[in-house]
Amino acid sequence: MSAVLRLGSMSWKQQLLRNAGNFTKLLIVAWGVGIGGAIFRMWHLRPVAVMSLVTLSFGVVLLRLWARWQREVAVREAPLPQFLKRKLRETYPQLSGKDCDLVERGLRQFFLACLRSKKQFVAMPSQAVDAMWHEFILHTRAYNDWCALTLGWFLHHTPAEALGPRAQGNDGLRRAWYWACRDESIQPRNPTRLPLLFALDGKLGIANGFKYAPNCRDIDAKNARGGDGGASYCGTDFSSNSFSGDAGSMGGTESSASSGFGSWSSDGGSSSDGGSSDGGGSSCGGGGGD
Repeated sequence: MSAVLRLGSMSWKQQLLRNAGNFTKLLIVAWGVGIGGAIFRMWHLRPVAVMSLVTLSFGVVLLRLWARWQREVAVREAPLPQFLKRKLRETYPQLSGKDCDLVERGLRQFFLACLRSKKQFVAMPSQAVDAMWHEFILHTRAYNDWCALTLGWFLHHTPAEALGPRAQGNDGLRRAWYWACRDESIQPRNPTRLPLLFALDGKLGIANGFKYAPNCRDIDAKNARGGDGGASYCGTDFSSNSFSGDAGSMGGTESSASSGFGSWSSDGGSSSDGGSSDGGGSSCGGGGGD
């Protein structure tokens, strides 16, 4: 087991991950008190005090970068409860053990999109992954611990959805598409294949699932819009202005991608092993959970 996986049993590291954001708030308060007191002549900011605050600021920046790195690795590697696969097979008996492994990887890819979207709403594009996510959230303590370790906030459940008339839902799907593509080094605007999260329902033959094709230009128009047994949605739809929302910047992700942890070129990001409701605001997963 890797050192990153072991951090789940090391309480001091868990506490750092849980409270990394609070250190920033404390730092802002410290600067505010110091500068405010100096302005109102309650005290003088001596050079040693200023240097202490600068050193503390540098330490907090390093802590946040470390926490972001640890969370990304935890999303990919931290163990998920094994009963989730058993519950998934109760919902979809036709799935094999390897199929369930793929769905778990899809759930990790969704969590990675949520982490990289920095609390902006991310919609769930897969019925199969949604079934596993929904089962996970029913086990409150395990799910809460997972969210604290990987995200730093509690991610509420919202039902799976596809592109439609609701702008917020479309932007949430665009964020999911953008980060799933970047995770597998796929160009979001010109995909040659589907990222795992968007391929699962079609690959596994999920009843009432959302079936995607990479590019609308490569398939028959009738099949692309609901033909018999074929794909109903296209990857290139996410950059189309025919659907409401922020198509120009893929749900706001492209304009902020370079400001996150790590660098993301326009041709793809880091590689991976695999491949609603009116939620939104400050919660990636949207409104109230189940």
